[in-house]
Amino acid sequence: MSGHSKWAQIKHKKAATDVKKGKAFSKLAKEISVAARLGGGDPAGNARLKTVIEKAKEINMPQENVKRAILKGTGELPGASYEEVTYEGYGPGGTAILIETLTDNKNRTVSELRHLMSKNNGAMGEAGCVSWIFEKRGYILVDKSKADEDSVMSVALDAGALDMKNDPAEESYEIVTAPEDFSGIKEALVKNSIAVEMAEVTMLPKNYVPVDKNAAAQLARLIDALEDNDDVQNVYSNSEMPQEIMDTAS
Repeated sequence: MSGHSKWAQIKHKKAATDVKKGKAFSKLAKEISVAARLGGGDPAGNARLKTVIEKAKEINMPQENVKRAILKGTGELPGASYEEVTYEGYGPGGTAILIETLTDNKNRTVSELRHLMSKNNGAMGEAGCVSWIFEKRGYILVDKSKADEDSVMSVALDAGALDMKNDPAEESYEIVTAPEDFSGIKEALVKNSIAVEMAEVTMLPKNYVPVDKNAAAQLARLIDALEDNDDVQNVYSNSEMPQEIMDTAS
């Protein structure tokens, strides 16, 4: 997970910035609608919906927006029907790129993504070309200055976490979970007065590709361009970037 902690924190900060652009609310509304459509409108019985609602609360998304998105998902209000489509490709430096989208027009989405990739030194690939590099996992960060390692490890592993890492170069403990155990482990930490710095269900690379300063700068621009697209929900890469580029991104 080299460098993932830093990228996760940068992404978290960007989400707050995106609120000002109005993009974060609209993207989360799509996620909420799809989660409600697939698993029902009650978060108590829909783990995916519960997780997305928690994300909405973190960025102060109005409760009315959340309710409206749920009702659109359950069909009680009219709204567009979004389809989950994942696209794969390659970025600068031979890195793998995984792009998760929610779209009501696949032809439009793939055309726009292909343009963004080619414009920013990337290339679209065939289905399956890089998805094998990633695995879906719950990912939780706990600030080292606010909790001791033994306490965090004891609670996390007892609650069913797959792994916990204490990288000396990072400022946070990294906890990895199975997606279905994510909410329970997060709740266990909170119940034990362990403050969760950041938590999400994400795609973690199984291996990383180191990139030089030039390729890293190009990759950062590509990821920004992709994330700015209205249909794109998440962008994942297996790049290991130089610290100076990571600092610029933050």
